Amino acid sequence: MKNIIYEDEHILVAFKPAGIATETKRVGQQDMVSEIRNYLYKKDKQAGEPYVGLVHRLDQPVSGLIVFAKTKSAASALSKQINDRKFKKNYYAVVMGKPKKDEDTLTDYLYKDPRTNMSAVVDRSHPDSKKAILSYRVVKTLWALEDDTEATLLDIDLQTGRHHQIRVQLSNAGIPILGDTKYGSITSKDFSKDVSLRNIALCAYRLRFDHPATGREMTFERKPEDEIFKAFLG
Repeated sequence: MKNIIYEDEHILVAFKPAGIATETKRVGQQDMVSEIRNYLYKKDKQAGEPYVGLVHRLDQPVSGLIVFAKTKSAASALSKQINDRKFKKNYYAVVMGKPKKDEDTLTDYLYKDPRTNMSAVVDRSHPDSKKAILSYRVVKTLWALEDDTEATLLDIDLQTGRHHQIRVQLSNAGIPILGDTKYGSITSKDFSKDVSLRNIALCAYRLRFDHPATGREMTFERKPEDEIFKAFLG
C-alpha cells in the first residue's frame, strides 16, 4: 500500500488522499479502513481478520495523515491522548483573503445539526454547543484574482476536534477555505470553480503523539499533494 508512512506491530500511519473516505458503509465506495484491513490481511492471511482501530478521522474531501491502531490496547491509549489533548495535529489550509492578524487563536462554540450534517458557530449558551479552539499563523499570501482578492496559506494547530471545526471557524472569521462547498463564501466558491478545485484546500500535514506501547514521542510530516498548495510550498 503506497500511502503507508510508518508501521509496526501496534500502529500504522497512512496518508489519506483527498476524495477518499476515512470509513464508509456505502457499497463499492473506497475507504481507508477497508484498504488497510485488506493490506494487513494479504500480508498475513494466517493471522485471520486484522484489527484496524479508527481513533480519529478526516473529512472525505480533506487530505492528510491518519494513525490507525492495530490492537485494542493501542486504540485505547491513542484515544486517551486525544481526549487529554496530548495528540497534536497541524493542518495547512488555503483560504480566501488574508486574516487581520498574522497569528491568532480562535475560540468559538459549535453546534452540529444532525439533520443537515453541518456545524455552525453559536452562543455558548446554545444547547449541545461544544467549545472549539484552534491557533493559526500566516505562512504566505498571494494575489488570487485580478480584482485584488488574496489567497493565504495558514498553518493551523488544532486544539480540539469538533465536527468540521476548521472549516466552520475559518468561514466564521471571514476567511473560508478554498474548495469548501459547504462553508465557503460566494467569492471562494466562484474562485474554486474557476481553478477547477475539486477538493477542499485543507491537509493534515503533521501528527505528533506518544507511541501507545513504548511512550516514545513520534512526529510524522508529509507535504500536501494537491496542486493548490504548490504555489505556496513549492
